[in-house]
Amino acid sequence: MGYDIQGPAQGDGLADVLERILDKGVVIAGDVSVSLVGIELLTIRLRLLIATVDKAKEMGINWWESDPGLSADAEALRVENTALQDRIEALESRITALDHERQATG
Repeated sequence: MGYDIQGPAQGDGLADVLERILDKGVVIAGDVSVSLVGIELLTIRLRLLIATVDKAKEMGINWWESDPGLSADAEALRVENTALQDRIEALESRITALDHERQATG
């Protein structure tokens, strides 16, 4: 009795398999949690999506388009953000001072 060893029925090569994976998309998700005496010290959430950009956009995933860390203008956005935060703090201080004045006179 002999056994014939046959390759894949469809003759899938690595390129074909990779094309299918990218076309359909693959999601891998996992959570790692480190606890000591019932107190959670660290949680790491891992989410991995393997797909083409077009497929990801089809699925509604496009975070790379608005992520300032991936933008060519990341430093300019950081500077603008810091300036805006400073302005907000100054305005909040002025509002607090006006409230104190109003309470003192009213």
